[in-house]
Formats: sequence, structure tokens, C-alpha cells
Amino acid sequence: MAVTKGEQVRRRLLTAAAELIGERGWSAVSTRILAEHAGVSASVVHYHFPSIQAVLSEAAVTAMREVLETSQQVFAVATSPADGVDALLASVDQYSGTDPMSRLFVETYLAAGRDPELRDRIAGLVTAFRTQITDWLAAHQVADPAASAAILAAAVDGLLLHRSLGPLDDQVGAVLRRVVIPCE
Repeated sequence: MAVTKGEQVRRRLLTAAAELIGERGWSAVSTRILAEHAGVSASVVHYHFPSIQAVLSEAAVTAMREVLETSQQVFAVATSPADGVDALLASVDQYSGTDPMSRLFVETYLAAGRDPELRDRIAGLVTAFRTQITDWLAAHQVADPAASAAILAAAVDGLLLHRSLGPLDDQVGAVLRRVVIPCE
């Protein structure tokens, strides 16, 4: 099925919004800046989205969903809980904490604190991510897989946040592997 010109413009706006959130920060993205970055007029932004908040939210949620889906795929090849932790950590190694995608995550979490609808959408992504990890851990007989999944998901967020401040301890992986030791 062919993509219409309107769909192409909408996608361009979402891509530009995600880039700008990571480059400039959520509150620095205006309709005018977004329109310029996407190569359209400001009226086109409002034709496709009811507000700048709506386009930023949609762009951020879409980008976050794509990253989380990629991160979840690491469990398909991991053969043990320890391998799963190592693969999850390796999947986030591409993010420095100061790169645009890391900044998009941080900016979106901050914006979600002020926007209940965005918070609900992000919570849905996190819940789905945790559920997949929980199911995988349960299949590998990890004690309390739901709590372990919550810790792993929060640890990944925290590691990305802390990376922006400086290097992390080399033993992070070893500590997280202890969280997923299978029950005997």
C-alpha cells in the first residue's frame, strides 16, 4: 500500500520532533522550530497535530517504543538469565547517556511528570517491557521474575541516566546477574 503525501509529512514531523527533543530538549521545541526542521510551514504542523505537545508526545513514544522493542529482542538469543542480562546491557552500550536518544528518554520522563496522558503512555511501554522480561525470566526459573524484571528495567534507565555523568563501574553486569540467579 502506497504511503500518501500526508502520511509522509506526518512521519517527517515525527522524525524531526524526536531529533529536536534529543538535540535541544523538550521545552526548546516550538512549532516554528519543528516546522523549519521538517521543511514545512507552521500551519502544516497544526494540520497534522492539535498542539506541539501532541507531536512531541507522539514522536517520543514512537521512538521509545522502537528502542524498547529492539532491546527486548536480545532475549530471543540469550540462553540463560546471565546471558540475558549481558545481552540487555550490551544493547544499551550504544547509548552514551549524552546521545540524542538517551536525552530523548530523559526529556520524555521529565515531560511525563507534568503530563498525565504522556505518563500513562510511557507507563504502558514500561509495563510491556517488564512483562516480556518477566515472561522470559519465568521461563528460565528465576526467583520472583516480576520483581527481577522491574529491577532490570529500572537499572537500564538508571544506567543510561548515570552514563551522562561519567563512566560506570565495570562490575554493574556482575551485580545485575546476581538478580537473576535461577531458583534451585
